[in-house]
Amino acid sequence: MRMRTYLRLDHYVVNVLMRDLAGHDRRPAAFLVYLHLWAETRGAERRSTRTSHGRIAAATGLSRRTVQNALGVLVRRRLVRAVRDYSTATPEYVVACPWRR
Repeated sequence: MRMRTYLRLDHYVVNVLMRDLAGHDRRPAAFLVYLHLWAETRGAERRSTRTSHGRIAAATGLSRRTVQNALGVLVRRRLVRAVRDYSTATPEYVVACPWRR
C-alpha cells in the first residue's frame, strides 16, 4: 500500500510570494529555498530545522553559493530567521509568515 503525503501551503505563498520573489525580485532560487524550509518546518509541523547550506543545496538542486545568496534574500526580507549558537555553527532556520497577523 502506498501512502500519499501532502504539503499544505498558505495561498499567499503561491499567489503572492512566488510572483514577488521569482518575478519582481528575479530570485527564483529564494522561492525554492523558502519552499524547502517550509516543508521541513511547517510542513512537518515543526517550529524550526537545523540544516546546512549543503543539505539545502542537495535537496533543491541548487549550488551552495546560490543557497547562501537565497538565504540572504530571505533573511533580509524577514521571511526566514537564522539562529546560530556561535558564528560557525549550523544555523537553525525558522520560517516566518509575516502576512499572518
